[in-house]
Amino acid sequence: MANGISTDIGFNVDSIIENTKIIVNELLDNANLEKGQLLVVGCSSSEVDHHTIGTFSSKEIGEAIFKTINDIATNRGIYLATQCCEHLNRALIVEKEYAISHNLTIVNVVPQLKAGGSFSTAAYNGFNKPVAVEHIQADVGIDIGDTLIGMHLKDVAVPFRPSKDSIGDAHVVCATTRYKYIGGERASYM
Repeated sequence: MANGISTDIGFNVDSIIENTKIIVNELLDNANLEKGQLLVVGCSSSEVDHHTIGTFSSKEIGEAIFKTINDIATNRGIYLATQCCEHLNRALIVEKEYAISHNLTIVNVVPQLKAGGSFSTAAYNGFNKPVAVEHIQADVGIDIGDTLIGMHLKDVAVPFRPSKDSIGDAHVVCATTRYKYIGGERASYM
């Protein structure tokens, strides 16, 4: 390991990929998203490999988890946003098409292993036309390693507990969102 960048991981990548598939598919099956909706994911490769968040960036883990999630999302017609680490103020990497169609302000930054994180670096290298944005309101989210994605979800987040609660050693929390209830006693709801 040089400069907090891992070249040797302590977990079997196949088990990381398998747990990722299970979690993502269960969340998306439960959420019943329509094509074009947005999944936000934060991922600490350090936590996945049993280290403190931000101390052990692993290109291999970031790429494996990104590819797995992106393939599932793409096959379902769902957009993916990846949250960068706090060194980039938790900016997000999305496809330029999504940013433009949702009138998001694009910012000028390119994530790297120790400034943005391995997961968002993999996204930047794996998306067709990646851009960074500062704010989104996603329909569902996955937090791998307690990266704090809540600020990027729509206002009413609802916890979802998949059958697996970890990827490697990283704790996983998932959320869907729901519409706000407005009105009072005379209002009716869907």
